[in-house]
Amino acid sequence: MAPQFEPPRADPIRVGDVEARLVALRARIAAAGRNPDEVTIMAVTKAFGPDAADAALALGLETLGENYVQEMVAKVPLVRVPTGVRPEWHFIGRLQRNKVRHLVGLVDVIETLDRASLAREIARRMPAQRVFVQVNISGEAQKGGCAVADTTALVEEARGLGLRVEGLMGVAAAGDLDRARNQFRTLRELADDLALEQRSMGMTADLEAALAEGSTIIRVGSALFGPRPPRNPG
Repeated sequence: MAPQFEPPRADPIRVGDVEARLVALRARIAAAGRNPDEVTIMAVTKAFGPDAADAALALGLETLGENYVQEMVAKVPLVRVPTGVRPEWHFIGRLQRNKVRHLVGLVDVIETLDRASLAREIARRMPAQRVFVQVNISGEAQKGGCAVADTTALVEEARGLGLRVEGLMGVAAAGDLDRARNQFRTLRELADDLALEQRSMGMTADLEAALAEGSTIIRVGSALFGPRPPRNPG
């Protein structure tokens, strides 16, 4: 059984507040020189209750992201999905092999495939699963991801296992947008070399740098939902 997750005790997420932030976010995308309609905004609901996902779906944001297995298991069944809408759930946190089984039937895309042993477990539990390979473009161990030099081999291994590799994902170093842009450029060049169309890169603080380097998916939480409440222990 997956660990239980208790939704945080926080103020309710109001659709009107999220809508205002979404307008501002789309303005940032446009100011970065990109068409907001051509960039996927992933609403990251980490640490928020299911009302955050409810608000995102009500505003037409159908790509949702979760970082923790226990939150995804507890939260997805509670989300109120509008009639005719099919949310696409992405798992974007570091994933242990023994947690893969809990994601069966819940996740559409796993964005954090970072090693061959995880690829084998995903392929065993979830044949033909859609995945992104996570690349450690920052060089920081805490960020996760395979080494840049190992990316091609991991993509080929995953494909050989029957997984549907759709793109690459990366997290840049914080605090220096010029450095972040160089790291995002590395990811984009790798994706180009591997003929992968999707590049999941850029978060609230560095999305302009990511967009300038061709991001197709930005992962945003606080830019939509406000300050993230502290995660409950356990």
